[in-house]
Amino acid sequence: MTDAVGQAGWLGKVFLGDWVEGRGGTAPVIEPATGDSLATSGVASLEDVDEAARRAHIAQQAWAALPFDKRAAVFHEAARLLKARAARFIDWNVRECGSIVPKAQWELDATYEQLLMAAALPMQPDGLLFPSAMPGRTNRWRRIPVGLVGVIAPWNFPLLLAMRSVAPALALGNAVLLKPDLQSAITGGALIAELFADAGLPPGVLQMLPGGASIGDAIVRHGAVDMISFTGSTAVGRQIGEICGRMLKKVSLELGGNNAMIVLADADVDRAASCAAWGAFLHQGQICMQAGRHLVHRSVAAAYVEKLAARAARLTVGDPAKGPVHIGPLINERQAERVERVVRESVEAGATIVAGGKRNGRYFEPTVLDGVTVKMPAFSEEIFGPVAPVTVFDSDDEALELAHASDYGLAAAIHSRSRSAAMAIATRLRAGMVHINDQTVNNEPHVPFGGMGASGNGGRFGGPANVEAFTETQWISELDSPIEYPF
Repeated sequence: MTDAVGQAGWLGKVFLGDWVEGRGGTAPVIEPATGDSLATSGVASLEDVDEAARRAHIAQQAWAALPFDKRAAVFHEAARLLKARAARFIDWNVRECGSIVPKAQWELDATYEQLLMAAALPMQPDGLLFPSAMPGRTNRWRRIPVGLVGVIAPWNFPLLLAMRSVAPALALGNAVLLKPDLQSAITGGALIAELFADAGLPPGVLQMLPGGASIGDAIVRHGAVDMISFTGSTAVGRQIGEICGRMLKKVSLELGGNNAMIVLADADVDRAASCAAWGAFLHQGQICMQAGRHLVHRSVAAAYVEKLAARAARLTVGDPAKGPVHIGPLINERQAERVERVVRESVEAGATIVAGGKRNGRYFEPTVLDGVTVKMPAFSEEIFGPVAPVTVFDSDDEALELAHASDYGLAAAIHSRSRSAAMAIATRLRAGMVHINDQTVNNEPHVPFGGMGASGNGGRFGGPANVEAFTETQWISELDSPIEYPF
C-alpha cells in the first residue's frame, strides 16, 4: 500500500473538479486493526463547500444536457475501471475500514452492479403523455434532474453506500457533492472521485469533500444544494430532516435499525442459526441491517441458543490484513467501549453470556446473550457490534409485539417451514424489508431498499426507486394557438 499511497494524486487533498489542498487541513487515515496512520486525507472547509457547490451548480446543466449514451458511457467505463482496480479498492477497505476480505470483495461486486444499473438509467422513459379535456392540448409530464445532490455517506460500507446514491444521482443528470466520513475518506471518497475522473465524468459534476459534522451541516444548509441523501444514525437524520423541511429541500434518509430475526416453532433450527450468525456477526455487526434482536419460540429457544453459540465460538477474531479471519476490529475504541457497556449492563440486568462477551482493544468477540428482555440495552439499543441477543416468545402475537417494541423498522427475517405462516407474520410487520427463511442483511441493486419508522423517512434506493429519489416532475401543456378566455 505504501507505493500506491505515495503515487496517489489525492494524498492530503479534496476534490473540487481537480485535486486541491483542503482549506480545512489534513487528517490521518487510521487503520482500526492497529491504530497506525496509513496516509493523510484532505479536510474540507466551509469555503471549500461553497466553492464546490458553485462549481457543481454550473457544471450540472451541461452534464444533464448530454445525450443519454454519452452519460451512460461514463458508468460503463467506471464499472470497467472498478474491476481493474479491485485489488486496490479491497486493500483500502480492509486496512482503512477493518473489513474482512470477503466483505470487501462483496462490497466491490455490489458496487459494480450499482454502476451497471446506473448506466441503464439515462435511457429509461422520462415522462408520460396525459389526455386533456381541452381540445388541442397536449399534456406532458416528465422527470427532470433535482439539480445538485449532497450525498453524506457512512463508514461501515463506505464504497457501496456512497455509490448507491452517487451513481444514480449522476446518471439521472444531477451534480453531486460527496461527503465521506473521515474514518473512511479514502475508500468512500478519494477512490470514488478518482474513479469517475478517470472514467470521463466532466470536471465539476462530482465534488468530494471529506470532513466532520460541520461540513455535512454546511452541505445540508447550502442554498445551491437541492437535495440531501443521508445514510447514518437516526439522531443525525432527524436533525437533517428538520433542516431540509424548513428549507423545503428534498431529502432521503436511510437511518438505523434494530432488526428482528423471528424463529417460529417449526423452523429449521440448524439453518436458522446459520442465518443468524451471518446476520449478527458479519462486519463485526456494524451494519444497519444487522440481526439485532433474535426472537425465538420458547420450544426451540434452547436448541437455537446452543447452535448459535457454537457457531460464534468457531469464528476467528483478528487483523484482516494479516490473514483470513471472520471478525475484524470495530471502527474505533469508542465503539468497542460502547458494545462492551451494552453487554455488561444487560448481564447486570439478568442476561447470560453463552458465547464471547470479551473485548480486547477494538476487537470484540462474537457474543450470544440469552435471557434478554425488553428493558435491557441489548434489546432496546442498536448495538452496532457482534452481539446476538436472544429473547423468547410463546405466540405469533407476542413475537409481533416484541418486534414492534422498537421504533426502528428497517429489516426483519422470519424462519418457518410453513411459508404461509411466515407470510402471515411478514404482512403484519412494520419493516421496510422482510426476508423469509433468510437473514436480515440483504441487498439487491434492482430492488427498492429502505425502512419505516425511525429507520428512514420513506425514501427508497434501488431500481425504479432511484428515478423517484433523484428526479422531480414537471407538467408542460401545449396548445397549437392561444385560447381566448372570457375575461
